[in-house]
Amino acid sequence: MFHMDMGLSRIRRALKALGLEEPPAPSVQVIGTNVKGSTSTFLAQFFTTSGRTTGLYTSPHFLSPRERILVDGAPLPEEMWRNAAEAVLSVSENLSPSRRLTYFELLTVMAAWLFRESSCQAAVFEAGLGGAHDATSALKHHLTAFTPIGMDHAAILGPTLADIARDKARAMRPDVPAVSADQEQEVSEILAETAHDVGAPLFFARGVAAEAEAHGAKWPDAPAMPGPHQADNLRLALTAFHLLAPGHGLREDPRLFACAARLAFIPGRFQIIPADNGFPELILDGAHNGPGLICLARALASLNKNPRAVVFACLKDKDLAGMLPLARALTDGPIIVPGLDVPGRAMDPAALAAQIGGGTLCVPDTAAALEKIRGLNESGGPVLICGSLYLLAAVYALRPDWLRPCPAS
Repeated sequence: MFHMDMGLSRIRRALKALGLEEPPAPSVQVIGTNVKGSTSTFLAQFFTTSGRTTGLYTSPHFLSPRERILVDGAPLPEEMWRNAAEAVLSVSENLSPSRRLTYFELLTVMAAWLFRESSCQAAVFEAGLGGAHDATSALKHHLTAFTPIGMDHAAILGPTLADIARDKARAMRPDVPAVSADQEQEVSEILAETAHDVGAPLFFARGVAAEAEAHGAKWPDAPAMPGPHQADNLRLALTAFHLLAPGHGLREDPRLFACAARLAFIPGRFQIIPADNGFPELILDGAHNGPGLICLARALASLNKNPRAVVFACLKDKDLAGMLPLARALTDGPIIVPGLDVPGRAMDPAALAAQIGGGTLCVPDTAAALEKIRGLNESGGPVLICGSLYLLAAVYALRPDWLRPCPAS
């Protein structure tokens, strides 16, 4: 189960056997390299705030798989998860190994099953990897949303940005509208070319938003989640909602939009933890590739946040040559590198510290890294924790209360 096997035949067979090919209407698939989770969270919050019971499927999780499948922002009871797993395994576990569902496929079918059992009236599915063969592409969606596409998973999707963009673009379907955030010129051209070939109407969020506002729409542009990129994610989610509204009876109410923008929360995306319990202010961000670190640096600059220190870790299958200079530039202070418990993919912290250079410190694990920063003067600036979602998972395992929004954030 815990492997990757590209192709949609297995999951389509399971969805058909359970009558789950078409999720609740409207259903949106969110595809891209970074900020998929934030954009999906905004959109799901718009549906929920407008009165629709809404399912949200995201990945990865930090402490429990139940974080991946939410209804109106909340995890579902363990009993429902057991029932969902039993239902899905009943149509897949007795098949030959080549026809059994992978872990991500299993969770995707479970999400569709749980959304049906919860009487959801809208659904948002975040793609896992790529687009053409991602498990979420086996479902019949009513709109495809593209967040910024950059270099990541090159060993799987292809060595160039064009390869990655083509794979993600191939999630588009005939007559199913697609909307995109701002993209590199090359990516925009590939999206437009694929949309033309497939017969999918393609929109760009910036243009749609400008036209809507010219006709009197009042959309919020300052979400509670900090960082300039979150304003872009908010605009993409608003545009998706706007495009779906006429065909699905959705009400575009500026007050509901503003309320949803304030309520939307997802942990580990430029999450600010106020100074407390001996810790200085912390910023937790899952930036785990070059584009993510660039976006993080811009967010820090826009909010005038100057990290006094950085806790950083990354996996050895990442683009270290591209990531490490970006990580070094995040602070003038020390960088602390903890070991991660990720068999087969974790870097030796001493080796990573040596590559970063500049007096970088290595410590055995995340607990030791948190002890290093505990007791720092609250007035000396924040400490940034970034580089890997596995690192954040280790932080949340020690401090599960940080998985929830802080009242002051």
